[in-house]
Amino acid sequence: MSLASADLQRVPPRPRPRVGRDFTVALARAIVEGRFPEGSTLPREQDLCAEYSISRSVVREALKTLESKGVVRSRARAGTRVRPRSDWNLLDAELLDWMGESVVDADLLAAVLEARQAIEPFAAALAAERASLADVAALHAAWEAMRDAAPGDDQAFTAADAEFHRVLMRASGNRVFEQLSGIIDAALTRSLDRSNRSVHSHREAIEIHGRLVEALRMRDRAAAHRASEEILQTAARDLSLPRR
Repeated sequence: MSLASADLQRVPPRPRPRVGRDFTVALARAIVEGRFPEGSTLPREQDLCAEYSISRSVVREALKTLESKGVVRSRARAGTRVRPRSDWNLLDAELLDWMGESVVDADLLAAVLEARQAIEPFAAALAAERASLADVAALHAAWEAMRDAAPGDDQAFTAADAEFHRVLMRASGNRVFEQLSGIIDAALTRSLDRSNRSVHSHREAIEIHGRLVEALRMRDRAAAHRASEEILQTAARDLSLPRR
């Protein structure tokens, strides 16, 4: 046997993607549901292997993934401890998907709304000055998708709503705003979904978003700022968020 072959044989096999993902999701949900509360130490690797009928490589890969997202911290001879929820990267799209609705609490929704309140009205005002014709057309197309979503199809409406706000950030011409939009995109989509499902009709939202499109078309900075603020005020009302 060649040295190269021997080296290859010593490399541990990578866990099968589906098995690894399933265990990572199961462990993440066990944490968020309170089986392993904040500050607790997770079972030993061999115990997790036995409970889930998986290999150590799968366990280690899952722990590494959760550690990269701020959920756990592994230390030699001290085990793996669940970190406080305030340390979790709740803007991570995978983490939000794995942990489900239980992690999208009032604090997260309020924090996302506050971030939007700090950024979006000014971004809308900039977009009124800087948006290209293609940007305005893309914003109008997203608005049309919101308008044309079938009654009761909250998923389609939210997808169009999220695209509307992505386009708006891009149209601002501010690269930092566009980057921030990408960072909070998953949490923003969850927030939009929650607010959109809380109302019986999207007529009001469609009307206000339409005014924002028109403000950009008319290059009216003040009107764009007002429309964006009204969108956010409506979102706060629909989410019934307490004052912080």
